[in-house]
Amino acid sequence: MKKDKVYVIDTNIILQNLQNIKNISDNGSNIVVIPETVLLELEDKKKLTNELGFYSREFARFLASTKIKEVDLKKNYKVVKLYKDDIIIHIISKDKYDSQIEQHNISESNDKRIIEVAEIAKEYYIGKKVIFLSIDIYARTFALFKNLKTQTLNDDKSEVPDFEFVKTINLESIYFNRLNFQSIKELDPNHRPENFSYCFDSSDGNSMYGIIAGERVMIVDDSDFNALCVKPANLKQKFFVKAIIENVYNLLVIDAKAGSGKTLMSFVAAMRLIDKGLYDKIVYVRNSIESIDKGAEVGFLSGNDEKFRIYNMALADTMEFIAKKQIKKGSNADNLESIKSKTEELIGKYGISTLWPGEARGRTLSGSIVIMDEWQNSSEKTTQLILSRLDESCMAIVIGSNRQIDNLYLNKYNNGLTTLLKQTKHKHNELNMFAIELEKAVRGKFAQFSERIFETRK
Repeated sequence: MKKDKVYVIDTNIILQNLQNIKNISDNGSNIVVIPETVLLELEDKKKLTNELGFYSREFARFLASTKIKEVDLKKNYKVVKLYKDDIIIHIISKDKYDSQIEQHNISESNDKRIIEVAEIAKEYYIGKKVIFLSIDIYARTFALFKNLKTQTLNDDKSEVPDFEFVKTINLESIYFNRLNFQSIKELDPNHRPENFSYCFDSSDGNSMYGIIAGERVMIVDDSDFNALCVKPANLKQKFFVKAIIENVYNLLVIDAKAGSGKTLMSFVAAMRLIDKGLYDKIVYVRNSIESIDKGAEVGFLSGNDEKFRIYNMALADTMEFIAKKQIKKGSNADNLESIKSKTEELIGKYGISTLWPGEARGRTLSGSIVIMDEWQNSSEKTTQLILSRLDESCMAIVIGSNRQIDNLYLNKYNNGLTTLLKQTKHKHNELNMFAIELEKAVRGKFAQFSERIFETRK
C-alpha cells in the first residue's frame, strides 16, 4: 500500500487525544513516527493521577497491543516498526543526540531531541513527505529552523462559530400580558436552537425578558430571585440563574470571563434547587491541570480536605462569600469562626463534594447538580467521561472561559467547553441544553477598571 505522508508526532498530540493517532494514520495511508523522547515523556507522566496520567497509560495499553514487523538498525539510529490493524507506527531512537538535557529547561531540551528525530525521518523516508506535527507553536518554530515541514491538528484550524444566545426582537406591549408560555416560533419565525434567551422590546420603550424551554417562553422577573441569598447582578446573570432554578434544562453551558460571577451564581441557584427538594447534592468537578508549565499537578494530593483547601480556592472563596451572606444580620459577619462554622454547615446541608476526573471512572452520580468548572482546560475525552457518569436524575452546569486556557495540550478549538458550545447549534433528542455568554465583570471597581484598561482600549 502506498504511504502518502510520514507524520513525526510530538507528545502533545497523544496527550490531547489518543484518537489522534488513528486519525493521522488515515486508514493506513500515512506512517506515524513516534520519537523515543516522546515515549520517555509519556512514561514520566504515567504516574500522574490526573487526565495526563490516564492518557499516558492509555497509550501504553495501545502500544502493548501492537505487533512488531521489523527492527531496522541504521548507523547512528534505530527504527522499530509496529502495526495494529491498519495503523503503522514507527519508533525512532538516535544512538546519540546533539541536544544536551538541561534539567532547568527540560521541556525545551526534549523538544529539540524530538526534532532531531524528525530530521532523521526526513533522511530515512526518501521520496515521502515528512511533516512534524505538534500543538506547541514553540516546538513547530524550532522545527522550522531545521527546514522541516510543520503542521498542527486540523481542528486547530477550525473556527469557533458566532453564537446568538440572546436575541432581541420587537414586540408591541399589548402582547406582553400573554407572553408567558407563548410559542417562540409564533413570535419569532426565525428562531434557532441557539436562541436560548430573548429580549422583547416594544416601540413605546417597554421591555420583557424570557428564556426558551420546549420552544415556549418562560418570563424572567425579578421576583424569581427573591429566595436567593445572592441576587443576579445583570440581565445575563438573570437569564442564567432563571435557567437553573426552573429546572427545565439538563445541560447548561456557560462561556464567561473572569469575574462574571459564573461560579457563585451556579452554586446559589443549585442550592435553591436542593432547598426545593429537587436534587440531593452538589458535585464540583475541576480538572487538576492549572498550569502545566509551572508543574501545578495537585490532583494527587492526599485527603479531600487538603484538595479542597489548596486546589479549590475558587470554590472555597465562593462558599465563604455565601456563608457571609447567610450569617444573620446583627451578628459579626467578619468573625472567622462564624464564617468557618457557616461554611461547614453549608457543605453539609447541600452535600457539596469535589470530584477529579480520575476519580470518576467506574462511578455513577445520581440526584446531583454537577458543576464542571474551568472547563476550557478539559479535553473532549474528559468531558465525555464526566457526562457519561451522570444518570437521568442529574443536572450538569459546565462553565469556563476560552480566554483563560492553561492546559498546554488544548486550545480554544478542541477543548470540552468549545465542543459543548458548538452543540448548541443543534437540537438534541436526549436532553435539553441551555447556553449563555457572560461578558460583564461584577467583582467591583478593580475588575471594571482592568477590563476597561486592558480589554476595551483601542
